[in-house]
Amino acid sequence: MSSKYDHNSDHKNDHKNLVQWYKKNQRALPWRISKDPYRIWLSEVMLQQTTVVAVIPYFEKFLEKFPTVEDLANAPESEVLEAWAGLGYYSRARNLHKAAKALATNGFPKTAAELLELPGFGPYTSRAVSSIAFGEKVGVLDGNVIRVLSRKYGLKLEWWNNKARNELQKISDDLAAFGQSDSLNQGLMELGATVCTPQKVMCMLCPWSADCVAREKNLIEKLPLKKPRKESEVWVWKPVVSIKDRKVALIKNDYAPFLKGQMIFPGEIALEQDKPKDYDAKHNITHHDIFIQITQKKSLAGRNIQWVELKELKKVNPSSLLQKVLAKVDV
Repeated sequence: MSSKYDHNSDHKNDHKNLVQWYKKNQRALPWRISKDPYRIWLSEVMLQQTTVVAVIPYFEKFLEKFPTVEDLANAPESEVLEAWAGLGYYSRARNLHKAAKALATNGFPKTAAELLELPGFGPYTSRAVSSIAFGEKVGVLDGNVIRVLSRKYGLKLEWWNNKARNELQKISDDLAAFGQSDSLNQGLMELGATVCTPQKVMCMLCPWSADCVAREKNLIEKLPLKKPRKESEVWVWKPVVSIKDRKVALIKNDYAPFLKGQMIFPGEIALEQDKPKDYDAKHNITHHDIFIQITQKKSLAGRNIQWVELKELKKVNPSSLLQKVLAKVDV
């Protein structure tokens, strides 16, 4: 189901109204106090899958520890992961660290196309950093922007598919082409975060309410279209836990579909049709429902095994999944 968006609509006016609104109504957030690309990038990575309120204390603490991109680049990965602990999705922190090394050596590229080449920089992060820090005239597209644009222009688009995303990206780019892309892009995101939210819509406060198609046609609750849910998968994980001299045996994960490439307990895993009757613990990572059946062994041998101090485990792998397993065994 698609709906043609009117490319002749008055974008210039939409641009002006939104930029003016943003300048008057923006929230005072710590990453907005300067155009420092490092701060802007860090905030964008932290804000993926985490709310603004939750991010602020992490952001401030992280910057205290790593005030510049060089400080971050020179830190050991374990310290970066420790500073990230609690934010989850640890691949974000690993990519942040990898990209910091490249940025410390070569400086910050000023275009989205160049930023896109770096680890962890997807289309959204690249465009957010280049437009907010350097004023590049490119538009951003995240969940908030998809919702705002779908409603404003009455678009019944399957935004999770590439073709529809490209159409939305084009609208965002058209708006950013008028300039002040830093205010325009942050305005789109701010509007989605504070006024045109998923549940509660405050049209009275919206700079675009006068010619919002969804409002006019009573489509606010129907837009954006709902993405079909990915079915949860049942995984039975049988980790083998071996502890001696306050050290635990780990291997680099090459067998489980979650925490790929990270240090986890050795063991085996199987995708099952049904939940097992007996299990020691349960954990969820995205669409994986993990049922854990623990085996404890006094000793363990194998060429890929690394023995890690129990007290260092959170630095090696901060995932709460490992802590959940350890809580169930005799340490």
